[in-house]
Amino acid sequence: MLIGVPREIKNHEYRVGLTPAGVRELSKGGHQVLIETDAGTEIGLSNEDYRQAGAELVDEVTDLFKRAELIIKVKEPLTQERALLRSDQTLFTYLHLAPDAEQTRELVGSGATCIAYETVTDTAGGLPLLAPMSEVAGRMAIQAAAHALEKTQGGMGVLIGGVPGVSPANVAVIGGGVVGINAARMAMGLGANVTILDKSIPRLKALDEQFGPQLKTLYTTSESIEQAALSADIVIGAVLLPGAKAPKLISREMLKQMKNGSVLVDVSIDQGGCFENSRPTTHDEPIYIDEGVIHYCVANMPGAVARTSTFALTNATLPFVLALANKGVNNALKEDPHLLAGLNVYRRQMTYQAVAEAHGYDYVSPETVLRD
Repeated sequence: MLIGVPREIKNHEYRVGLTPAGVRELSKGGHQVLIETDAGTEIGLSNEDYRQAGAELVDEVTDLFKRAELIIKVKEPLTQERALLRSDQTLFTYLHLAPDAEQTRELVGSGATCIAYETVTDTAGGLPLLAPMSEVAGRMAIQAAAHALEKTQGGMGVLIGGVPGVSPANVAVIGGGVVGINAARMAMGLGANVTILDKSIPRLKALDEQFGPQLKTLYTTSESIEQAALSADIVIGAVLLPGAKAPKLISREMLKQMKNGSVLVDVSIDQGGCFENSRPTTHDEPIYIDEGVIHYCVANMPGAVARTSTFALTNATLPFVLALANKGVNNALKEDPHLLAGLNVYRRQMTYQAVAEAHGYDYVSPETVLRD
């Protein structure tokens, strides 16, 4: 199979869809890999590294899209990339279609087969291609929040861990999944007072057993969210409904009652955000202030630690890339129900129910479209 890896063009996005090690594995299997020139140079993966692994370097992204059968990316394709997609191509990347009507419309219109990292599943019911970036984003959320809490950034001027004789910051983490656990672990490591909220009693019990009295747990209700948010110096939004829009958990009215100079970090922003006032920001301008509260809503947080993120992500995606290349896209999808769960768009049909409902498309099950 002819596989293309373009250079990412989203704001401050330096990750790359395949490492040289991944290229080598595909080349050993008889596949040809096209890498856009300088795709990995910003994170220390040189053109020569890719060449020695067996890749062909391509200077023009239009040439890469024209030739490749399978496109491997990290972030969703931007408008100019979507215009290059063809009906005989497969796109494998993060898509986050539920809050993005324009991208959804253009991907459906392209006729391409679109498989989303974030909806691929595993035998334990997890999301194995989302998990590594969720780990990074959860840990980064505390790092970003601690910086935003500084007075020079507009925050209230609180040191997250305090000092002897001075109380540390109060951190509320909404969501006890991969993002939330990693955020809580980082915050506790810095000495903060941490509360985590979740709707799953088994999850709360597991967290209590894992961390003991160092971590406070609360069952998620409107009241508990309000109580936690109003007493918090930092709130981390870490909720996920796979493939669907995130629920809005902090309203503008609640925001008005929060501490002036407190910080909200919305890690759910890729799925539309879980705070009413959230809007996507970039690494160039990561924060804004609304109702006196600092909002950090960068949609590609792991891009800031792109080398770590690239290796973590490609460790997870490579087995699926190899399956698609070795078996062919349709056979790989038919043989692996977990990969099949990642199929969002197929031959102009919407094959992921939550996205279909979000944008008013007719939903067709992936099993059905592959039989036709």
